[in-house]
Amino acid sequence: MNRVSQAPARAAAGGRRAAPRPRSGQWAAWAFLAPVVIYLVIFYAYPLYRNIELSLRDYTVRSFVQGDAPFTGFANYAKILGDETFGPALWHTTMFTMVSLVFQFVIGLALAMFFVKNFRLSATLRALFLVPWLLPLIVSSSTWSWMLNSDSGVVNAVLGVLGVEPVHWLTSPDWSLWSVIIANIWIGIPFNLVVLYSGLQAIDPVIYEAAELDGATGWRRFWKVTFPLLRPVSAITVLLGLVYTLKVFDIIWIMTKGGPSGSSTTFATWSYRLGFGNLLPAFGPGAAVGNLLIVTALIFGLIYIRVQRRRTLS
Repeated sequence: MNRVSQAPARAAAGGRRAAPRPRSGQWAAWAFLAPVVIYLVIFYAYPLYRNIELSLRDYTVRSFVQGDAPFTGFANYAKILGDETFGPALWHTTMFTMVSLVFQFVIGLALAMFFVKNFRLSATLRALFLVPWLLPLIVSSSTWSWMLNSDSGVVNAVLGVLGVEPVHWLTSPDWSLWSVIIANIWIGIPFNLVVLYSGLQAIDPVIYEAAELDGATGWRRFWKVTFPLLRPVSAITVLLGLVYTLKVFDIIWIMTKGGPSGSSTTFATWSYRLGFGNLLPAFGPGAAVGNLLIVTALIFGLIYIRVQRRRTLS
């Protein structure tokens, strides 16, 4: 009887002593996750923290090296908001971003609709349209600088043949911003083409057949069928294009350096000029301008996430 009663007790004691061991799958998951976390911390979290810290202190070259810059709070933000460059830079950034996004999306969508028909040489032409996207930005920007040169540029040569007076594309305050916008549109079209083309291929052809049976053809089919079904892809395309365009620096700096007379200065070029373009760099205000760009991109990203969540719930 005692042996019978002791057996369950030993089994219960043994059950209490046995601790749950972590599964090997959990360790494997952490092993795969660790490189991503390390990468995000080193290349995203720490630079972001450092940029915020720079914007809250009065850094000079000496204090930047020694690390003893005094804390100034939001003085750098107040300084850039009160700077005479802030208003024009905000307007130029808005114009540069909005005009680029609209034309990149519209032209990219038109090309995607054209190529989705899968005619002969369609794949070859699509590959050629990817060239602007694949070229290094310094090459693309330098090419546009040569093409828009006032004296020896191809564009003015063509205008001369047509009897039009030469345009000072890069040296005129009236044309410098439009020049960099044109170059940025050309560079961004392939990205919109690729993403929207993929979205169009994902639409079931049966839906188009049903629409044709209901009498929806041409523009009506596009607005009632294609565009609504393409809306999720369109939203992420515009969002990524917005984030990219807000931070465009290479094109503007190579072509105009933000000039002449600040006529093509955006937040990106202004931030660089404050931090690195002077003999006495203003690291704090430059970081503050950069943080404004980060906050702007973050706001639009949160709006996108909120809209997508509402659509999912509905």
